[in-house]
Amino acid sequence: MKVLDLEHTRNALPYASLIAALEEGFMSEYDAPLRHHHFLENKDEPDSVLLLMPAWQRDGFGGVKLVNVVPGNNHRSLAAISSSYVLFDRKTGQHLMIVDGGELTARRTAAASALAAKRLARPDSRTLLVVGAGRVARNVPAAFKAALPIERVMVFNRNFDKAAALVQDLQNDGFDAEAVSELEAGVKRADIISCATLSREPIVKGDWLKSGQHLDLIGSFTPEMRESDDDAVRRADVYIDTPHALVEGGDITIPMSAGVLKESQIKGVLSDMCRTGDRGRTCAEQITMFKSVGSAIEDLAAAKLAYATALSD
Repeated sequence: MKVLDLEHTRNALPYASLIAALEEGFMSEYDAPLRHHHFLENKDEPDSVLLLMPAWQRDGFGGVKLVNVVPGNNHRSLAAISSSYVLFDRKTGQHLMIVDGGELTARRTAAASALAAKRLARPDSRTLLVVGAGRVARNVPAAFKAALPIERVMVFNRNFDKAAALVQDLQNDGFDAEAVSELEAGVKRADIISCATLSREPIVKGDWLKSGQHLDLIGSFTPEMRESDDDAVRRADVYIDTPHALVEGGDITIPMSAGVLKESQIKGVLSDMCRTGDRGRTCAEQITMFKSVGSAIEDLAAAKLAYATALSD
């Protein structure tokens, strides 16, 4: 059985190939049950979450990801998310590979947003604002640059020093990047706004948005978490990654429960759009919003790519 550590997992998942693998994955037949959520109560810090995400093909491969989300780790200088992914042979059940689940998750999450942006953002989008400075946020610029002609990256984080540190890393990687201290001003300058935070309250306001923008919402993965407000939902054409977003992401569940958004008003589902070829955006002035909660299909597609890459090395 192969074991890929963080560095080998990263090298096995180049963004151009990963975006194509996710699109192929969404076009294929998979079984992917709704993820299992288990909440672990903590006395002196936010509750932790244990996630189990299985998926399998009728023939070929299957896999499961084990994820621990511990918000309190921010105070320990540790990553908030720890996970591993096991790829297995669907027919025999043999375990074929263990992959660094955190790296796989961060890269496939950013790649899924980039895949959606190919359909929903303006094709000439050149300025990207990343809200957040964590592990997923660090992957967003490279993923979007593999899909669109991104020339400039702005980073906002409530802790400006963390934003500045990410900007330095991006500059070292060749990006034209800057840290911004005012989120509203950054939003108004951007063609694409990508939020990758653990916020439980809206941080991007709808009245900041302008025509032609694309708002990408990555962070909320429970019904209580949210990165955008009701005005953003009202102003934008809303798209989701899979139907799981209807019950898992607060950016969708909260406005739906308040009557701000109806299921019938959701313009498209990325998994369906990949199958039909629907481009999503219909005009340059359109404001689009994409809410992802992640999918075990994405994990399996990424793990298959990593396995194929590892075998070819």
